[in-house]
Amino acid sequence: MSENLQQLKTGDSGKVLGYDRAGKAYRKRLLAMGLTPGTEFKVVRFAPLGDPVEVKVRGFSLSLRKNEASVLLVEKNEH
Repeated sequence: MSENLQQLKTGDSGKVLGYDRAGKAYRKRLLAMGLTPGTEFKVVRFAPLGDPVEVKVRGFSLSLRKNEASVLLVEKNEH
């Protein structure tokens, strides 16, 4: 079941499934940052107002704004 990155909580891990069609403007940028389908990540923290979100992906930390994060379709890993 695909979810939005904003639906996950701090400490959750997941896998990138793809991109929302409405987010064409951000797709190339997210791909360039290493968020390709099948990539696993972990949610490190959300800023106090929820923007940005920090994720650990491919061994580095990445901060995404709400509008960028909303484009990602993800699957939460069950522990």
